[in-house]
Amino acid sequence: MFTQRFACLPGETKKAVLLVCLAVGVVGVSYGSLALAYGFPLWVPVVSSMLVLAGASEFMFVAIIASGGSPITAALAGLLVNARHIPFGVAVRELVGGRLSQLLGCHIMNDESVVFGMSQPTLEKRKAAYWLCGIGVAIAWPLGVLLGGGVGNFLPAPETIGLDAVFPAILLALVVPALKKRTTLIRASTGAVISLAAVPFTPTGLPVLLSMLGLLARRK
Repeated sequence: MFTQRFACLPGETKKAVLLVCLAVGVVGVSYGSLALAYGFPLWVPVVSSMLVLAGASEFMFVAIIASGGSPITAALAGLLVNARHIPFGVAVRELVGGRLSQLLGCHIMNDESVVFGMSQPTLEKRKAAYWLCGIGVAIAWPLGVLLGGGVGNFLPAPETIGLDAVFPAILLALVVPALKKRTTLIRASTGAVISLAAVPFTPTGLPVLLSMLGLLARRK
């Protein structure tokens, strides 16, 4: 039953999902290692990786607390970063399933599952890709965090070995084919310019939200 749900997906898509999930696991290793280096007990990053399941906000949370910020400030910053999930939810409302599966379907919503889901040609394939990637990330992320906590300080800082660039590289590779459409390219470029221009003047997390204004470009 489980395998039949994803049988409609071509092998290349399944392979791409697997590679993305492996990359997410690698980033999870860096997060687990970093959290322990900041002095957090292992259960903190492990529990947050399962319940929050949002890498950017989790990295920000531990970094703000480690630098002397309060947990409330760290939580609010994480919520601000994850505010992009509001338009995500609108985009994938048909993919998360009915009432019984909605809770899990919303929980596994992340950048990767949304991109894979929205890039498929049919509704059946969109649902399959969304769930396959979402479940894969929900498994790979906590496992990577647990492994990273186990190796502890043996790993260098994430930026030293380039792990902090994995997520942007993955997302860029996934969205490049969509930029062949002129309207999409114009809107994406406009959003990128707005976001970059806002970086020096706005708090962390807000520039990426302002990039949504790029959708207003070239309105039909």
